[in-house]
Amino acid sequence: MTTEILSRVQFAFTVSFHILFPALTIGLAGFLAFFEAMWLKTKDDVYLSLYKFWSKIFALGFGTGVVTGLVLSFEIGANFNGFATKTGNVLGPLLAYEVLSAFFLEAGFLGIMLFGLNRVGKKLHFTSTALVAAGTAMSAFWIIAVISWMQSPSGYLLKDGVFFVGNWIDIIFNPTFFYRFVHVVLGSYLTAGFVILGVCAYFYLQKKHLEFAKTGFKNAIIALAILAPLQIFIGDLHGLAAFEQQPLKVAAMEGRWDTMAGAPFTIFAIPDAKAEKNNFEINLPKMGSLILTHEMDGVVKGLKEVPADKRPNVALVFFSFRIMIGAGLLMLAIAFYGGYLLWRRKLIEKHRSFLKLCLYSLPVGFIATLSGWYVTEFGRQPWLVYGHVLTRDAVSKLPPQAVMTSLILFVLVYAVLLFSFVIYCVKTIKKGPEDHSKSDMPVDDPMSIRTPQGA
Repeated sequence: MTTEILSRVQFAFTVSFHILFPALTIGLAGFLAFFEAMWLKTKDDVYLSLYKFWSKIFALGFGTGVVTGLVLSFEIGANFNGFATKTGNVLGPLLAYEVLSAFFLEAGFLGIMLFGLNRVGKKLHFTSTALVAAGTAMSAFWIIAVISWMQSPSGYLLKDGVFFVGNWIDIIFNPTFFYRFVHVVLGSYLTAGFVILGVCAYFYLQKKHLEFAKTGFKNAIIALAILAPLQIFIGDLHGLAAFEQQPLKVAAMEGRWDTMAGAPFTIFAIPDAKAEKNNFEINLPKMGSLILTHEMDGVVKGLKEVPADKRPNVALVFFSFRIMIGAGLLMLAIAFYGGYLLWRRKLIEKHRSFLKLCLYSLPVGFIATLSGWYVTEFGRQPWLVYGHVLTRDAVSKLPPQAVMTSLILFVLVYAVLLFSFVIYCVKTIKKGPEDHSKSDMPVDDPMSIRTPQGA
């Protein structure tokens, strides 16, 4: 277990844990803004109940995401100082912009959003919720700009192995940025949507809080029925961009060892990196070329085009891609079937098997997010900056024992954080939405402020 391997494992673990929370809160912030907007428009207190219930989950998810995200920048400097030295001129300002714009926007209005519902006016409170939702999306914007630049670097000047800014527009809006940003944001909304759907299905199955469950379920299904096919479409565009910019990543996703025309699409196989072949293949003839080149006999580049030490971990990328695709198809099927039931005005509570499927599918968005993240990040290896900076050349000179110690500590601390988060969520769900009282209602005057009882 070398320092390089341990450093990579540690960063992979911490970033995988961290990404679970933005995947939930980015989408959940948008749903909260929608619920509050619908409450203001319809005066239906069920929407206020939805808002107040999910804001509790959002608050804890947001806080946990911030805590687990802070350590990532320290890991980059401590474990990969060669990377920080080479790319700091480009990536440092992008990360600073994320803090100065997105994080400050979220932090500035989060307090009003969480604690000001009965202290400020309705319009001011809704504005705060909308700005927090915008801030979460803006945060994703800057982080995805960093990640996309590492995948498809552009707009830079390279002097003595150090990157300098050539053109900020080209750096931020690099060739894969748009597809990756939209893909990530849509994935977050799908993740949050399936969490809402699963919880509402639980209330249906328990025959509790039925009005809450009915409204939440309906709105989640409609959103998912729109977002799921859109996500698949954007994902296809993202794959085509990756095929142009990173053909070896796509070769690993497809399990394609040899460059060939009329390449099949491999539904299943067991890649053998040592033998440079696949075992137990199940193929669809010529479909790989058709998907990637839109031609039946299009040429698809194979992994053997480069030496073995310049290839990604084929098995990891190959299976992660198929897990992501499977999760996406499951989300699409659930969204369309739920949409069909709503369209036919069927009583959802009578379809208990479908409700159980929705409940069990609650984590499917997280699974899709993690597997897609692994395809993106492991597919880029062995490069940190694709085509320019190898991971092995950027690792800090640390004793393996020190990295192992910090890795063990991260696992222990993050296990406690995850356990606490899950316990809180389970207790909140079992308690269910709260009843309203007049004292809990927002004030009508945007400028008025209530004094809390007992103050």
